[in-house]
Amino acid sequence: MLVTVKDEVDQAAYIVEQVLANREIGITLKQQAALFRTSSHSSALEIELTRRNIPFVKFGGLKFLDAAHVKDLLAVMRFAQNPRDRVAGFRVLKLLPGIGPQTAGKILDTIAADPEPLQSLAEIPPPAKTGEDWPAFVTLVSALRKADAGWPAEIGTVRMWYEPHLDRIHEDADTRKDDLVQLEQIASGYASRERFLTELTLDPPDATSDQAGVPLLDEDYLILSTIHSAKGQEWRAVFMLNVVDGCIPSDLGVGTTEELEEERRLLYVGMTRARDNLTLVTPQRFFTHGQSSTGDRHVYASRTRFIPATLLQYFETTSWPKVSAAASERSARQIRIDVGARMRSMWK
Repeated sequence: MLVTVKDEVDQAAYIVEQVLANREIGITLKQQAALFRTSSHSSALEIELTRRNIPFVKFGGLKFLDAAHVKDLLAVMRFAQNPRDRVAGFRVLKLLPGIGPQTAGKILDTIAADPEPLQSLAEIPPPAKTGEDWPAFVTLVSALRKADAGWPAEIGTVRMWYEPHLDRIHEDADTRKDDLVQLEQIASGYASRERFLTELTLDPPDATSDQAGVPLLDEDYLILSTIHSAKGQEWRAVFMLNVVDGCIPSDLGVGTTEELEEERRLLYVGMTRARDNLTLVTPQRFFTHGQSSTGDRHVYASRTRFIPATLLQYFETTSWPKVSAAASERSARQIRIDVGARMRSMWK
């Protein structure tokens, strides 16, 4: 099956819906897999699975919500939401230069004893070696507490504050920044900060190993895997994500004929992991942060070149979500415009 969806958020929602439907007819989670070319392609799906409390294990890269930089950004928002959240506060304070575990503990003890924690935080003398980072942090938390920017703009505010610290802490900061931009885009699908934080549960600091562990053998869980890590495996139902040019083939793997053929072989490897049901999902657009202010912050993608029109006869093609004929007709009636009446009104 070749399924067209609007974007990566719809792709995640569609896969989760189909996975649950398969389970209802007797295909366990373990007998199903979602495959992708690159580890970062599964971010939206991981968040949707977490939101729906569907267990999964990921092979070939860290779980998105287990990555240190994602946990850091969410911890800032949790601390602003509840300054008495010691777990989040401890993690956030240690991001600032010059603040170690002992100093962070003292600061949290001080504000916990005050009826107004944020006011107490603002009155604490800047710790040594924090420089301008301390007042900037206090200003950020206060602004988030007051919800000055509004949702979801405030997650962008946190990202801009965090990026200089990201540059200082991690050598691969640019890659991690892309993850945070994606998290910001996913967050826009939630009605409020409270709802967003409630549905994405973070582990406490003693569980932040940044490694995705394998569940116990007797548990049922969905398989998420890069195509490379799926070699030699087989599942009853397989969903392949982002089957579009730029992802499969990767935009970095089309420089030579040999590289292009390797990408074609990867697609073949992924498709042949399915025993009974194979679904290739093609999102039409992808969120980006590199456009000018006049852009719509999306780029549009086309189906992978490895499945030309001549091969569509071998697929069942469809789009999701389904729109009934009645709903489509109602929509058309709602946007019908009487052009004649508008033109006559110009001379009244």
